[in-house]
Amino acid sequence: MAYELDSRLVVGVSSRALFDLTEENEIFEKEGVEAYRSYQINHEDRVLKPGPGFSLVQALLDINKLPGQEGRVEVIVMSRNSADTSLRIFKSLEYYGLGITRAVLAGGGCLAPYLEAFHTDLFLSAHEDDVQAAIDAGIAAGIICTKGAHSYHQEPVGQIRIAFDGDAVLFTDESERIFQEKGLAAFEENERLNAGKPLPEGPFARFLKLISAIQAEFMPEEAPIRTALVTARCAPAHERVIRTLRAWNVRIDEAFFLGGVPKWEVLKSFGAHIFFDDQKVHTDPASKVVPAARVPYKNDNGSG
Repeated sequence: MAYELDSRLVVGVSSRALFDLTEENEIFEKEGVEAYRSYQINHEDRVLKPGPGFSLVQALLDINKLPGQEGRVEVIVMSRNSADTSLRIFKSLEYYGLGITRAVLAGGGCLAPYLEAFHTDLFLSAHEDDVQAAIDAGIAAGIICTKGAHSYHQEPVGQIRIAFDGDAVLFTDESERIFQEKGLAAFEENERLNAGKPLPEGPFARFLKLISAIQAEFMPEEAPIRTALVTARCAPAHERVIRTLRAWNVRIDEAFFLGGVPKWEVLKSFGAHIFFDDQKVHTDPASKVVPAARVPYKNDNGSG
């Protein structure tokens, strides 16, 4: 019987997002693919350390252990590694008991064609080209920061905490462009005039709706996932956001309208397992205290 992915939350994660491959990536960049291949083969029995996306993936897979949620989450390793260099990754998966059995090993090729084939709902990678192609294809994706700490949540996870920026992440960058081109006053006036008009869906709107569907199957205090909106918006631009989420019939557990206050302190207090934002000015400082991923803007021509 075929294994269907349509009814599952499918997360694609690259090996560099899942494990700490800082040293190995330096070898690849400085010495080339053959040196990298030899290193990985010679170190096949050395378990890789957790990377920035490890705790999120571990926590998402734990949803499958809840009553009525068996098989709800499917995580697939999607890597530019070749099959020959992947044994260390599989041995590390087994060591940590992650229960990931499926993989796409593109052997240096682009991963974009396979994201849709596996019905991917979320893709995390350190490779910008692959993430850009995913965004252009309408798939929620983020370039995960690999330079921050890699042990944010090594203690057992009781509840998954996911934080989102608003414009260009949950919503399109339509309003953000007005701010960039015409300034804050024009942006606030536009949002005030359109307060009753829902914002267009951005790259992570569908992913938020999938999470909200899982949350709806639990009592609020028992939900395995807790979400937060962490946005630079403030009054009067807050109203349109609230009305948009209401129109989508989705649940956001916590909302922070910061109006320019640094996001990283709020994210640290929230205990985010991942934070998605479109600007490095926010993801870089955030990645020092929580895992963070930058969401690139969709190419207008959709070419990736």
